[in-house]
Amino acid sequence: MQEATADPAEIGRHYDERSPIGDELRGGQLHMWYWYDRDDDAPLPEAVHRVTRKVTGTLGLRPGERVLDAGCGPGETALFLARRYGARVTGVTVSDVELEAARRRAGTAGPKGLVDFRHGDYMELPFPDGSFDAVLALESLQNAPDLGRALEELYRVLRPGGRMAFSDFSLESAAEPERVERFMETLRLPLLPTLPQWLEYARSAGFEVEEYTQCGPRVFGMKGKYLRAAMDRREEVAGKFGEQGVAEFSRLHRGFFAPRKDQIGYVIACVRRPR
Repeated sequence: MQEATADPAEIGRHYDERSPIGDELRGGQLHMWYWYDRDDDAPLPEAVHRVTRKVTGTLGLRPGERVLDAGCGPGETALFLARRYGARVTGVTVSDVELEAARRRAGTAGPKGLVDFRHGDYMELPFPDGSFDAVLALESLQNAPDLGRALEELYRVLRPGGRMAFSDFSLESAAEPERVERFMETLRLPLLPTLPQWLEYARSAGFEVEEYTQCGPRVFGMKGKYLRAAMDRREEVAGKFGEQGVAEFSRLHRGFFAPRKDQIGYVIACVRRPR
């Protein structure tokens, strides 16, 4: 199952359209949420931050380490890494809107000298070999026009012994493929690997797989809780972005909710470049 690939400029426009309201709802982080069950009353930004902590925690960061945030979104995750671990973080994004938001956020709440945001494509990075101790790819590899090439480029900029954490959607059930196709079209996904396929892509790029988990039921499986949380803030968001803006945001995301809960998984993995 595969859709037509998209170039970086098209992916940038895709996120330019979606980021402002997504940023508002999720507190500067555009990735998925994590709720333990239906009775979990964590607010949406906290549920999103759980994914941040869960993915970045696998990296075992140490003060002063150099981190590449490949697909940094509006910047809150990079700032968290700098504040929490004292890491030196470089964030890259192909979205002009995200870049502006990230730089604005860093200017008001960022640790001085630890975070740098740039417009850039992780398929062709302007950094020498071995520039980073760690790479974070939080729901960004899924948009790569060529996943193998993207992983090879991230492998290149890691030092020997460096590690990479990534999280992304996975295919859990191929039944009712039209539902999955709508999901992929909405998110501009060139392909949707299974968990074993994600790990094989990483190994083929040269990485050693050290840790992985499938937590789809607590992520995509909780899409109903996200919808309720978003609706609770609808009036507030409409006051800031207008009714037309909210309607367009809803239209752009309609296909995201098409699959059944058991069809879409969520993979978190930590891999290492051999020493």
